[in-house]
Amino acid sequence: DVVAVVLADSLGYSFSDPVASQFMQGVSEVLAQHNKQLLLLSSQVGGKEQNSAESLPDGFIFYGAPAGDCEKRIMRMGKPAVAVDFNSEAAMKHVQIEDQTAARDIALHAFKADTDNVAVLGMRLIDSDRVCRLTAADLETQLNDVAHRRLRGYIDAAQSVNVELPPHMVWHVPVNSAENAEIAAREILTTRPLPQTVLCMSDVLALSVLRIAKSMDIRVPEDIQIVGFDGISESGRCDPPLTTVCQQSIEKGRIAASILLSDDATEFT
Repeated sequence: DVVAVVLADSLGYSFSDPVASQFMQGVSEVLAQHNKQLLLLSSQVGGKEQNSAESLPDGFIFYGAPAGDCEKRIMRMGKPAVAVDFNSEAAMKHVQIEDQTAARDIALHAFKADTDNVAVLGMRLIDSDRVCRLTAADLETQLNDVAHRRLRGYIDAAQSVNVELPPHMVWHVPVNSAENAEIAAREILTTRPLPQTVLCMSDVLALSVLRIAKSMDIRVPEDIQIVGFDGISESGRCDPPLTTVCQQSIEKGRIAASILLSDDATEFT
């Protein structure tokens, strides 16, 4: 009667991230309906205590690609599992949105007829703990995580309308936080010429760009267009409201939990 959500990130980060919080809300709703308990685990934690905790649940929901050998270790127990937002090599069902298609769609929505200068504010695009721009080699990576699928969507959109998107106009942010985003935002907004459109891989990043633009008296959307990705509550309350992709994270959590419980023969007979 215990289901574990295995987080790719630390527990502290996951509680502060609005998308992760929405996802766990959806999972919790379904578990409560079926009198199940929720256990939160971080794949970044190791040791005997972690192994003992992993033996408790009757099923697992992996939220994001787990670190280290966590997935293999858990899957060896033969318990039901669902993968969310990553493609697992293990034989388990998965839940994710079409990140590349959604990123392409919102980029095309943002581009104007005269758009020729675009910036991308990405997250976890390279293995670096500092905010930086990408190189040409970085753009050629074939990784299939959420960030690179969204980046490919932006690139596809730019190529389809002959908009140049050079590597130095793509920023890497190691952590999806306002503090990191504001560093990149100041670099983007002091670039000359000023980008006409900033494509952000999360609403947290986009809202940071919006705040810095206001502090610099840059008008949105008259001087620069900013779009996000996620659909968190704050994106509809800011001024102006943020144009974004709503990935329905609460519903994603509900679906993941429902799929997991449907594999339990004692739950649905």
